[in-house]
Amino acid sequence: MSTTSTVGTSDVPGTDTGRLDESSRLRIFTVLAVIVLYTEVAPIQFTMVSAALQKIAPSFPAAGPNITWSLIVFGLIGASASPVIGKLSDIWGKKRIFLICGVVFAAGCLISATTTSWPLFLAGRCLQSTAAGMAIVAYGLIRDLLPHKYVPIGLGISATGLGFSAAVAPILAGYLVDQHSWRAMFWVLLVFVAVMTPLVAFVVPESKLRVGGRVDIAGAVLLSSGVAMALLYVSKGNDWGWSKATTLAWLIGGVVALVLFVLVELRSSTPLMDMRLLLAPRVSLVLLTAVFAACLVGVHSYAVAYMVQTPSQSALEPTIVSRALARIAQATGHTVPPELVHVTLTPGYSYGDGLSLMQFALRIGLGQGLVAMLFGVIAGLLARRVGARLPLIGALVLFATTTVALAVLPHTWQVFALTSFGFGAALGLYYACMPILMVEAVPPEQQGISVGMQGAAQSIGTAIGTAVITAFVSAHPITAAVSVAGRPPQESTLPNVFADKGYELGFWFGVAATVCALLIVLVMKHGRTPATGGAFTH
Repeated sequence: MSTTSTVGTSDVPGTDTGRLDESSRLRIFTVLAVIVLYTEVAPIQFTMVSAALQKIAPSFPAAGPNITWSLIVFGLIGASASPVIGKLSDIWGKKRIFLICGVVFAAGCLISATTTSWPLFLAGRCLQSTAAGMAIVAYGLIRDLLPHKYVPIGLGISATGLGFSAAVAPILAGYLVDQHSWRAMFWVLLVFVAVMTPLVAFVVPESKLRVGGRVDIAGAVLLSSGVAMALLYVSKGNDWGWSKATTLAWLIGGVVALVLFVLVELRSSTPLMDMRLLLAPRVSLVLLTAVFAACLVGVHSYAVAYMVQTPSQSALEPTIVSRALARIAQATGHTVPPELVHVTLTPGYSYGDGLSLMQFALRIGLGQGLVAMLFGVIAGLLARRVGARLPLIGALVLFATTTVALAVLPHTWQVFALTSFGFGAALGLYYACMPILMVEAVPPEQQGISVGMQGAAQSIGTAIGTAVITAFVSAHPITAAVSVAGRPPQESTLPNVFADKGYELGFWFGVAATVCALLIVLVMKHGRTPATGGAFTH
């Protein structure tokens, strides 16, 4: 009897997935290490780009606050691509799709590293979004290849990495950007994939598990277009006018596309997302948790790095005076004493340490990443003993607590550094528990698509969080009024600098989203028993 639509069924008796049950521990953990290293391009690029956003922005002045779309498109395209990639891995083979994703990611790095065009840069970022799909396929490979007792630990390690992205990525990004340019990050990522691709091809065996069917292209188009239009409304509503008909049209169009997506999936013989599987509580509640919790990840990843790298107000004002003097000299041919130039910033801001990217990496990013790596392993061990639900609750409580601190405490790098340890622990617990919950919830033949749905939910949440904080900071610009020798001041909006309130509202939004995720997990029945790696029938 087929178990294709049975939620919670594990390995079908007699199904050969190519599991390495008879292999040595060295062989098993070598395969795991290579899989995880290849998927490290996803957290590496996200760590690098989100941390370096303040440095990338001047290269694309026309983008303004929309520079955050270099993060949003990664989540957006990743959200629509992940279910497709997961489905393709079920049909064509996980290792094959794994390698194809790596090649596409490398092509995106090449474009982003070489272009001076903002649209082309975003196109490169869209291609790089296949890295999100690589993580999805990695979960499936671990589920299919590792002995059952190692699956929860393997998923925990895969979710938070072997330490390369945690320990090396922030420092590497700081060195490359400070000593060379932000483009060097993409060149290094390109070389990394070029080295790792043949290693994956040689070391990692292919999963033998296959399912029939085809990819629902119509569903993928409706999902991606619906989410894109809704996010465009959220991020640009303040600039365009929230209630204008032309602005509301994007939101309405997005909602209509998403409704059509559900209707198409219900009628499709080969849906992108199995709606029966999607609506099962053990799956739907995990996906809702992923959307809400990932909102905070999007907020935090953008805000902290951007804030600490912004010059302080006291350091920025002399720069504004110097630029005003230069403009006067160019226009009149005369020099004016600096003491005759008066600058007033409205409303002003209290954050800003003017850190270099390397300083940010060493003071904040490194500690957070290492703690996340450690707690990812801890989460896998805990899941084997008590289930994944309890450590997930701990993760969400830490998320909310540390973010409240960010909203109410002084916005200094010291505060960000202290809270980064708690936030890093939450990241490790969260990213390890989510795939464990999903693996325990679905049968093996729906592994790719189900974990793909989880990846889509997390990508959507991250994109929503980034879009919302973009809207908040855009709504709170800072105006510089420059007066020379008592003359009426000339006002202009400062680029890439925003009032505290915009960031604080973003933090509170992240807290609210995390509380919603916590409430869902508290009522969740799934994940209360020790994780088995999918070895037993629920």
